[in-house]
Parts: sequence; structure tokens; C-alpha cells
Amino acid sequence: MTTTPRHTDGDLPGKPPVVDLATWQAARDELLVREKAHTHEGDAIAAARRRLPMVEFDGSAEVVGADGPVPFLDLFQGRDELIVYKHMWYDDTPHQGQCEGCTTTAWHMKDAVYLNARGVSYAVLTTGRWDEVAAFVAFMDYTEPWYSVRDVAEPVGGEMGYLTCFLRDGDRVFLTYSTTGRGNEPVNGSLALLDMTPYGRGEAWEDHPEGRILPGAVREGHPAAARQACWYWRSDADGVATWGATSRPVPQWTRPGATPVDTLGRHGDHH
Repeated sequence: MTTTPRHTDGDLPGKPPVVDLATWQAARDELLVREKAHTHEGDAIAAARRRLPMVEFDGSAEVVGADGPVPFLDLFQGRDELIVYKHMWYDDTPHQGQCEGCTTTAWHMKDAVYLNARGVSYAVLTTGRWDEVAAFVAFMDYTEPWYSVRDVAEPVGGEMGYLTCFLRDGDRVFLTYSTTGRGNEPVNGSLALLDMTPYGRGEAWEDHPEGRILPGAVREGHPAAARQACWYWRSDADGVATWGATSRPVPQWTRPGATPVDTLGRHGDHH
């Protein structure tokens, strides 16, 4: 268990009103019109994204992976397209101190077979030293390829926390698209599922009906009590959401050998 269970006593706060099936169906059908419009607008935005210009750069830039230094061009694995996630990193820091936000992206994208089937490769880039990165990847049991881009210039290196797309034309390599922040959410299917539920994600910015408070998952005395954005990214050994020194990124509690901690061990800013 990585988060506290919700109420089970039949007294959920701010429940939706109870109606008959016909009334529910009418309200559902009304919302469906808006959902379809949202989908069509998303399709139009994707079409515009496919028409963006691109920037050529030197694909021979070396990155470091499990097989040592390799040219960035190798990350395409012979395919024409490549998506990378740029994972933030803290140097000289234990596993529990690594970026909790980036964990949500890396953890949800554990298998790229569907991308591969469409001619798209996938990799994770980070600025950490390879020896530290390799130990972290082994602990998390990530199966997609990771590479250190320490001291490598943009668009391969540079600022982390981005999903970035590249195109290969023979030995020529091009940057085609990049996004960050909530632009990374398409990788995290859990967020889309939470958006379907009556209590949502439980984040402070969400628009909820009056009295609708996330049940059970927040307790007095830690940052989650204020319903801060992304409170569920970290929890302590008891499954209580917290950003404190006793926390790990939530998926780490499922890892063999993960034990309670009392420090994040961070010795500096993101690199």
C-alpha cells in the first residue's frame, strides 16, 4: 500500500447528488457533447503540432548508457522517430531523494512496444553521472534505455523535465517538438483516470463542488492537508502523503529492499 485508504464508513464528504438513471443519463449525454468537442480540438492541435518546423543539430553528440558512450543517433535504434523524457537529477543523492515529479513520467512509461510498432523509439535522458544513474535504474527496475547527457548541449542535454521528439532522415537529426509541465501528462494515464472520478486528483487548483474534499487521503499536520498540487507524488512508509524527509516517490515503496528513510540526502539543486 502506497497511499492511505479512503473513508469506508459510508460518510463521504460532499458526495454527488443521488438521482434516477434517466436523469443521470441526460446529464451524462450533455457532458458528452463537451467531451467530443474537447477531443476534436485536441485532434486539431495535434494536426498543428505535426506541421511545426524543425531544427537540425549534430546527431553525433555522445551520450553515456549501459554500453558506454554512444552517438545520440544510436538512440533511434534504426527507426525514424524518437521520443525522449528528460529526467531531472540530484547528484550524490540516495534513491529516495530523486525527482518525484519525473518519477511519475518514467514509471508510467515502462514499455514502448506500441511506440516501436509505429516506428518510434523511446529513451530517458538525465544529467546524472552514469554510475549513479545505472544504480537508480536497477533499483527502479526500469526496462527502457536510459542515458546520461551530462555536459551535453541542447537539444539533447540542457534543461530537464521535458518530453521531446526527434526525427531522423538518414544521418541527419532534427528537433521537432518539446513540452513540459502539464504537457507531460499524456504519459501519466493515472491522471486521466483520476479525472474521471468524482473526487478527481485532489489537487488545490481543481474546481470541485462546494464541500467536495478528497476523502481519507489527507491528514492534519503534513503538506497534503492543504491539498497542494501533486501531494500524492511522495509518501512515507505508512502510506501517508508527505514531502518530508521520511518520504519516497510513491512507486519506490514497491521496490525490493525499499526501507523507511529519514533523509532525502539532497546536496544541491537540480542539474
